[in-house]
Amino acid sequence: MNIAIMGFGVVGSGVAELIEKNHANITKRSMQQSLEIKYILDLREFPDSPFRDKIIHDFNQILNDDSVAVVVETMGGLHPAFEFVSALLQAGKSVVTSNKELVAAKGYELLTIAREKNVNFLFEASVGGGIPIIRPISQCLAANEINEIAGILNGTTNFILTKMITENMEFDAALKMAQELGYAEKDPTADVDGFDACRKICILASLCFGHHVYPDSVPTEGIRKISLRDVAYAADAGAVIKLLGVARKTESDKICIFVSPCLVQKSSQLASVDDVFNAILVRGDAIGDVVFYGRGAGKWPTASAVVADVIDCAKHLGKRKVLDWDVPVEGEIADISEIPFAFYVRGALPAGLSAEAAANAVGAEKILQIPNAPANEVALLTKKQTETALRASLAQAGFAPDSILRVTEY
Repeated sequence: MNIAIMGFGVVGSGVAELIEKNHANITKRSMQQSLEIKYILDLREFPDSPFRDKIIHDFNQILNDDSVAVVVETMGGLHPAFEFVSALLQAGKSVVTSNKELVAAKGYELLTIAREKNVNFLFEASVGGGIPIIRPISQCLAANEINEIAGILNGTTNFILTKMITENMEFDAALKMAQELGYAEKDPTADVDGFDACRKICILASLCFGHHVYPDSVPTEGIRKISLRDVAYAADAGAVIKLLGVARKTESDKICIFVSPCLVQKSSQLASVDDVFNAILVRGDAIGDVVFYGRGAGKWPTASAVVADVIDCAKHLGKRKVLDWDVPVEGEIADISEIPFAFYVRGALPAGLSAEAAANAVGAEKILQIPNAPANEVALLTKKQTETALRASLAQAGFAPDSILRVTEY
């Protein structure tokens, strides 16, 4: 059986090298007599690569070659990845991708084509890198009604927050270190503003709840506004701050979904997940809580997940794996501002408003304390209430806080 790889960057080269390194075992596990890389599509030349004789620049060579049964897409981005993958599926080729942007935006359309053409579109590496999560949810936990997923889904932001928590490092310094170590891109927007985590929670929510959830329907907030004082106040509350992607079914059967920094109690399994590691908590009605933990990105972990999907495709040539979701349902996404949470609130008090009065105004259960706090600053933990109600109370009290974060129950 022949395969092709589209995109020879970090992940694509890792896929090729892993197949070469473990070729005998991978071929055996694929249940094929042979498994060979025939083409590697990229715009660039790689004269020093051992795979240089496989490099091509014309997508149509892959599309029109009937001997290529499975194609790996590791180009990233939405275009031309969507057009290429659509065409490959239409041509009867199975596709494996690590491209979270593609799956989050176009997953339903591509799964529909795969179903119609009796081929597979697999994307284990799109959410947790090397952490198994798509296959466990769709297979191992298939007997469960999944009612909640919550995860630390981005290693870059988790690294930055870990440095702020453990080394008292300011956000800008921690970001610079992440960039120097190769954990953050020169433009870190997708990570620090929460867009990467948003795409991943959309994929998980679509898989667990059965309808496509688009990223533009998900309230998303990153970590740029988190200060060292927020970190210190969280510690006084017995918590740490983590960027979470959360999706859960409400009592009215809607989906409550968001990405934002949250206070996580130190007793939680998620609180101890540090540095570039990710963790995804899945809550099922039969199994209870299950946590999947590991490196969420990187050349080898991601390549490992991609190649596992290649093996799965090879074992299922001519038949489909059950991996699907349906069209979005209008009104299925709940208004997050109307879902009750406890909140952390921090800000400078206006003249004439005491900390106690502010606490009473918002139904605070605790006034937090840290050394050397500004004299006019207050940080509060509120009782459970909707964000709409909280903001109304704040406005009535004349208190415009700098930070409002949800407090989780994990």
